[in-house]
Amino acid sequence: MTVTYDPQHPKYFDEADMREELTRVYDLCHGCRLCWNLCTSFPTLFEFIDNHDDQDAHKLTKAEQDQVVEECFQCKICYVKCPYIPPHEWQLDFPRLMLRASAVKKKHDPVRVRITDNAIGRTDLSGTVGSLTAPLANKVMGTPGTRVRKIMEKVTGISSERVLPPYARQRFTTWFKKRATPRLDKQRGRVALFPTCLVEYQATGVGKATVQVYERNGVECTVPDGLKCCGAPFLHEGDFDNFKTYAEKNVKILADQVRQGRDIVVPQPTCGYVLKNDYFDHLGEGDDTRLVKEHTYDVAEYLMRLHKSDKQAGGTGLDTDFTGDIPETITYHVPCHLQAQNIGLKSRDLMKLTGTTIQLANQCSGIDGMWGYRAENQELQQKVIQGLKKTIEQQDAPEVVGDCHLANGGITDATGRRPIHPMQFVARAYGVPEEDR
Repeated sequence: MTVTYDPQHPKYFDEADMREELTRVYDLCHGCRLCWNLCTSFPTLFEFIDNHDDQDAHKLTKAEQDQVVEECFQCKICYVKCPYIPPHEWQLDFPRLMLRASAVKKKHDPVRVRITDNAIGRTDLSGTVGSLTAPLANKVMGTPGTRVRKIMEKVTGISSERVLPPYARQRFTTWFKKRATPRLDKQRGRVALFPTCLVEYQATGVGKATVQVYERNGVECTVPDGLKCCGAPFLHEGDFDNFKTYAEKNVKILADQVRQGRDIVVPQPTCGYVLKNDYFDHLGEGDDTRLVKEHTYDVAEYLMRLHKSDKQAGGTGLDTDFTGDIPETITYHVPCHLQAQNIGLKSRDLMKLTGTTIQLANQCSGIDGMWGYRAENQELQQKVIQGLKKTIEQQDAPEVVGDCHLANGGITDATGRRPIHPMQFVARAYGVPEEDR
């Protein structure tokens, strides 16, 4: 048995060794049970072991072990809850062990490398095509249950019953290059924006609002050429080769931006988590990965850091001249991958500056990238999101706000409400016209 989460380790892809490690970790989790209510993986695991009178994790079948793996959607909340994560002597890292199990199964079962994985993983390709054919693509994707969608489900594995996020006709980087760059009266920072695939091809308004809010607060923004998808879709499917290809390219570009004096800001929680943690973990502890890790911030995290440092230096902090539309109360959904970054609720803190009252909805949407869009996961995803749905409906706030575009899509699917991003909320509070954001 080898305790390793490093794909370069000689034992990483050894299936027998990996299954011994699954048994060790499953036994520890069964004895602790702090994670019983976080996702379906843990209740499933506990039930399988409880079915044996002696509660021996060694008696689980391969199929039972694999079901626990399949039900893990990499929410990362284990890192918030688990008392045994590294550097604890037990070295229990459940999410990364699930990635190892997926990678081993993919390597030893070529059938698993299917069209779905590539359809989900190659977001830049699908995004480019989707933007070019936006009216037609959006009509097809936005109408669940049609014959075309059912055919797509058979080919790609993406559920025909989901309303998928629509593509924008103009990509975010196209808007960024064409816009009139304002002159900053007082520069307070310089950032390189990692737009993410969701902002680049779909939620372009999030990127626009981020740039507008940053520039209003004296932060110079640039979007480096050549960036690709962060690679999370490949990583979460255990495809380390493709993940590494994407990650190495991004790290080189982003590290160069840091050397030029810029910090990196990310408007989507999953991608921010990947840049801060997964690049460092999977590419090794080189100078470039360390620079990216140490200089990457969530978009609200960076602004609140700027606000705090400016006030400590005797300044006024961020611009709080909010003349736009501010609802009295909002519901703020806290994404799992933002919690896993252990930075606190910076989006909440930023929006509180506007004077609104914030109610938290701190439950998982069960999306995790595209896990929740797969046909085989629909029943589980609907089960996971019920707690979040209930909270949003009970709070009944005039506005729902959330950092994760995919989670926001799940909220729309479950409740009919259309959340906006915190940057869009702040831009609106500043009075930025709707057509400009």
